[in-house]
Amino acid sequence: MHYPRKSLSQNYLQDKNIARKITGMLNAGNAGRVYEIGPGHGILTEFLVEKFGERLFLVEIDEDSVAWLRERFPEIRERIMAEDFLKIELQPGNDEGIAIIGNFPYHITSPIFFRILEYKDRVLEVVAMIQKEVAERLVSMPGSKTYGLLSVLLQTFYDTDYLITVPEQVFYPRPRVKSAVIRLVRNDRNELPCWEATYVSLVKRAFNQRRKTLRNALKGFLPENMVSLKILDKRAEQLSVEDFVRLCRLIGEKG
Repeated sequence: MHYPRKSLSQNYLQDKNIARKITGMLNAGNAGRVYEIGPGHGILTEFLVEKFGERLFLVEIDEDSVAWLRERFPEIRERIMAEDFLKIELQPGNDEGIAIIGNFPYHITSPIFFRILEYKDRVLEVVAMIQKEVAERLVSMPGSKTYGLLSVLLQTFYDTDYLITVPEQVFYPRPRVKSAVIRLVRNDRNELPCWEATYVSLVKRAFNQRRKTLRNALKGFLPENMVSLKILDKRAEQLSVEDFVRLCRLIGEKG
């Protein structure tokens, strides 16, 4: 087996009991495919193969890891993709549900979640091990200082849960921070009452100047007839997902 690469944020989980626990957290009931992102040396894969069999696909950017995984798991050899998750198309031409699991590389955690949001109509469930601080941010609620853009966008379409904290000493090399496992489960919001691009812009602008009231942060973005709304006295971190959805509908409903 090769050594983890720092450039790819590779920190390999060493504890099989924790690996078993994490894979047990993914239900993937209605998912036709299960994608493991960044399997590395396959500690989660071992349990995922057992649990999901032919539904399992691996996505790994590191060629050395791919070679190792193909040798170790010959039964899924053809479903091990030497690809960058941020660039692949998930099941082109197929609309069956997808579940995602993985120890996400710390340096691209946010881009992975934005990519998942692009496929939110197909991604039914996600179990991700990420930096503890990021995990707390993604599941945080309105009023919290850690509540932000990605918290709102993910919680618009997913129920988010913080599951467990994972200590530094169970990884090699040992990271300087604790990790945590979170789960996202697709909620029943199929579409927004306003254009999605407008919604994303609204939330982004609101949090870009999070210390300002929304009236100031959204200046030039909101129609004139909205600037006197009482809700605009608040700051972005004080608004719930439902508040943002209502605000977006007031800007302009879908035609």
